[in-house]
Amino acid sequence: MKSHNFEFLRSDWKELAELGGFAEAYAYADPASALVKLRLFAENLTKDIYRDLQLPKPHQASFIDLLNNESFSAIVPKVVLDKLHALRIHGNKAAHGDPASSKNALWLINEAFDLGRWIFVQFRKGKPSELPSFTQVLQAGTDETKGRLKREKREVLEKLAGQEAQMEKLLLELEEARLAASAAEKKASEIEALASSGAESANLLKFNEATTRTRIIDSLIATAGWNIGAGQASTSEVGKEIEVPHQPTASGIGYADYVLWDDDGSPLAVIEAKKTSVDPEQGRQQAKLYADGLEKTHGQRPVIFYTNGYDIWMWDDAGGYPPRKIFGYYSKDSLQYLVKYQRKSRKPLDSLEVREDIVNRLYQIEAIKRVSERFTDNHRKSLVVQATGTGKTRVAIALAELLIRAGWVKRVLFLCDRRELRKQAKNAFGDFLASEPIRVVSGRVNSSATERVFLSTYPAMHKVFQSFDVGFFDLIIADESHRSIYNVYGDIFHYFDSLQIGLTATPVDFVTRSTFDLFNCEGQLPTANYELEEAVSDGFLTPFEVFEHTTQFMREGIRLETLTAEQIKELEDQGEDPSQYDFASEQINSVIYNKDTNRAILRNLMENGLRDSTSQSPGKSIIFARNHQHAVLLRQLFDEMYPQYGGRFCQVIDNYDPRAEQLIDDFKGNDDGKNDELTIAISVDMLDTGIDIPEILNLVFAKPIKSPVKFWQMIGRGTRLCNDLFGPGQHKTVFRIFDHWGNFERFETGYRPAEPTQSKSLMQLVFEERVNLAELALQKSEIPAFEAAVALIGKDINDLPEESVSVREKWREKRALAAPATLNAFAPATVVALRQIIAPLMQWRNIRGHGDAYSFDLLVARIEIAVLRTSNSVDDLKIEMLDRLAALQMHLNPVREKAEVIKTVKSDVFWNSLSVKKLEEIRKPLREIMHHRDKAKNPPVPAKIIDITETASAVQTGRRKINLEAVNMKAYRQVVEEELRKHFDDNPTLQKIGQGEAVSEADIQKLVSLILVQTPGANKEILKEFFSETAVPLDFAIRSIIGLAPEAVEAKFAEFALKHPALKAKQTRFLALLKNHIVRYGSITRDKLYEQPFTVVDIDGPDGVFDNSEEIDELMIIIDQFAPPTSSDSEQKESSERTKDQ
Repeated sequence: MKSHNFEFLRSDWKELAELGGFAEAYAYADPASALVKLRLFAENLTKDIYRDLQLPKPHQASFIDLLNNESFSAIVPKVVLDKLHALRIHGNKAAHGDPASSKNALWLINEAFDLGRWIFVQFRKGKPSELPSFTQVLQAGTDETKGRLKREKREVLEKLAGQEAQMEKLLLELEEARLAASAAEKKASEIEALASSGAESANLLKFNEATTRTRIIDSLIATAGWNIGAGQASTSEVGKEIEVPHQPTASGIGYADYVLWDDDGSPLAVIEAKKTSVDPEQGRQQAKLYADGLEKTHGQRPVIFYTNGYDIWMWDDAGGYPPRKIFGYYSKDSLQYLVKYQRKSRKPLDSLEVREDIVNRLYQIEAIKRVSERFTDNHRKSLVVQATGTGKTRVAIALAELLIRAGWVKRVLFLCDRRELRKQAKNAFGDFLASEPIRVVSGRVNSSATERVFLSTYPAMHKVFQSFDVGFFDLIIADESHRSIYNVYGDIFHYFDSLQIGLTATPVDFVTRSTFDLFNCEGQLPTANYELEEAVSDGFLTPFEVFEHTTQFMREGIRLETLTAEQIKELEDQGEDPSQYDFASEQINSVIYNKDTNRAILRNLMENGLRDSTSQSPGKSIIFARNHQHAVLLRQLFDEMYPQYGGRFCQVIDNYDPRAEQLIDDFKGNDDGKNDELTIAISVDMLDTGIDIPEILNLVFAKPIKSPVKFWQMIGRGTRLCNDLFGPGQHKTVFRIFDHWGNFERFETGYRPAEPTQSKSLMQLVFEERVNLAELALQKSEIPAFEAAVALIGKDINDLPEESVSVREKWREKRALAAPATLNAFAPATVVALRQIIAPLMQWRNIRGHGDAYSFDLLVARIEIAVLRTSNSVDDLKIEMLDRLAALQMHLNPVREKAEVIKTVKSDVFWNSLSVKKLEEIRKPLREIMHHRDKAKNPPVPAKIIDITETASAVQTGRRKINLEAVNMKAYRQVVEEELRKHFDDNPTLQKIGQGEAVSEADIQKLVSLILVQTPGANKEILKEFFSETAVPLDFAIRSIIGLAPEAVEAKFAEFALKHPALKAKQTRFLALLKNHIVRYGSITRDKLYEQPFTVVDIDGPDGVFDNSEEIDELMIIIDQFAPPTSSDSEQKESSERTKDQ
């Protein structure tokens, strides 16, 4: 393959000339293949340097490992390294399907040409004057017809495909030759000489940082889809060094580094570029002046960008926003929407009404108003906390629709953490935004996509988010956003420059600081909050009742000293040794499974669970099992205990079953379900969160819960309302929770887990230990150990990938702390920065395939620290080291080659005279073979399953009053009301209470005996307990449930109305409200008259409704007749009754 620009390399580096030629040939016909060839060019050039200089290579090194290897980066000038990285990064993106352009390919061919010139001067001692000038690769036939061009492009690709085999053969032969070449450690003086020589060659070729910085900016602009010219050339889309008038200079003229043009020639953006060493903030005012000049000239204000190549700041001052840091440039499409449409068409959010067909509840509208106000105040993030079942998704859809209609948003991204939730969201968006195209993101999306709504899971979006431009989405909605802090998905929110809304059902007291910080919530307060208790009180969620049910083994474990003689005999009959039994309660159903304990759980549900409409069997129920094995055991036991259901009534639904989604459809009763008999679902984690099944009547906590987030999410599975569940007009009014592990007690007694933190990656652990080692070595004046540790720390920092969003955000600190002078000084401030800033970034290192080596590094670092401290822990760490060496497979050649080193480390002599220097000497050769350990794991020990009969008298059951008074009241009210109303027509005591007549204690006792005992779990004490806060007699408590007879209330007010015939409409309306309230709730107090709904008539209550004070006094006399007696009245009554008895 003859090339235009790389033939000068052919005599010494034939493969580079070939690859360069392929890249040129593919540049127009297939730019992605051109970028892949250029990456191969850079990789082969790097390997040639290793071969020629006999540099030692890391084991199974990837391309980035070769570039970041200390010996290589010390020799190659930074400007050359930057060019190699540019070819690597763009080649990787093309290989993974990112869109590639000919413009990108052409400027990277130029970069490859520069690299070729450098190795020619550096390694063949050629003179720059001998080198050819770069020739731009031209596209032939630009005036030909479209059809002919397409045909010729196909012919070119077919021709190139035929030559690919020869190229691959050449590369294979070359690689074999490189492997045969030996490598040797370089002395410090040799490395210094090579580094100086490399830099001198770069200087001769006039490579400079400014050119590289410009190309970085060019590359990022091109990545956003702009047609950018090579060098200083401008295009119709991207102008460089553009003359701008109206500047505060002597000539009145300035020159903008970049201007991004629209198709009509108007400026969409201006970019001011500063030196890498300069804070880009210094370019802010200059960029503003250019924007002012362009606006005066073209009548359109461009968006302002200013950058130093790495930090990019965007300032949409015309939109009223302050400058903000972003991680790329907007595409033309995104800028067109922002500048041409959004600025002109954006309406005030408070000028539009929320669509009532999507949300119609006051708290939902309030949440939308709060978010709208926050966005109107130029904040860009909001957090909405709403209890499960209160319509978070509807709020999200209504917000998205409002923002689209108001011209604030063009594209919406809805993120959730599971495919089932994505499916539910798609259905919901389709129902309410039928006119908006919807796309599910499972791979890369073309930038010309016309859809408005995009749905994705966090994992799917995390794989492809950098293939979008940073301005692609205008609004991101993160469902169940509390989980975003537990993983790496935070990068998605940092990358996209959009409005962002977090949704979570976690009670606000349990929302983590990380979540509040992610959504910029000041003072740990969400933008909107609607709690479970408030939702139940308002009637928008179903209340629940909690029944605790524990067995002896659940509470105390299974221990010999607590077993009865019968239980010991049962164990012995099963071949068990009772003397070995010492299992704590937390080990039940995780280490040891007792069948009878789990039978008790199932029997309790089947006998005491709320029934379905036929009252024949329990309604839909979820059992939360401890693990998969526990779930399977419960299902097997159910089938044994209740064979009449034929194995279809109860099923396990978890991630172990590939049919899980089908089973969820069955459980929901969807039209596409295949088993409408499925009523009890046993779940480990899959049904804990996010699944909407309103028909749920029973939840069984068959496992202990330690996370409050998960606990309240699990409760939310049952809170949704369900009308007509038991027949027309017979709605779901309560659901039941069976707590077998004291979960409610745990959380109500103040249990709070520690703030969740992301677990440390292996590389972070290694890095932190190396920092500890360096710090300790310096304190102990062990300078060689300190220098060795600092060298490793510097390499670790340099190996951080700057293409990662998180690393780019800290690039300045990264480079400053990697400076040898800074590390060697090792000032206290440097140590703090290494631990707090650099260490967490180590998670972004790609160590795939090298985990064993770095794990060995961690072990060695810990031994070295123990040696410096003269700690006894050396003995324990020695055992771990010898265990790893014993697992090495000595029959493998790479391991056998290190036999002497292995023998040395196993000897007592080595450990008796241990030092940091000796450990470093063995670390390097041994880390390269650690992946050859025999990792065959022993088969897991099967769980112990026994069958001991639980002592029936030791089973403890009871109803639990929970610390949510509104839930308690609502749940008990509905259960008792249903029973009371059955007897209202034939029970004289209830009739008296309904008429507001006095009843005796004996009447109440008869009522309790006759009726309340028919309600399971209810009695006089429970009724008093649940209404204890009212501090009223029991008859008033019952009256608050059944209300008062309308005629009894009407009679009291008729006299007032007759006495005052001149009442106005406003006053009669107030009286009507008052009568309805008393009929419904059975009583009223004076203070209630100054609250809603009475203040709706007049804000001052009765004082504003009635002008005449006498009328108010008369009304208050009537009110007092319906008021429950005060505590003093009750005490007086009880005292008089006691006197009578005496």
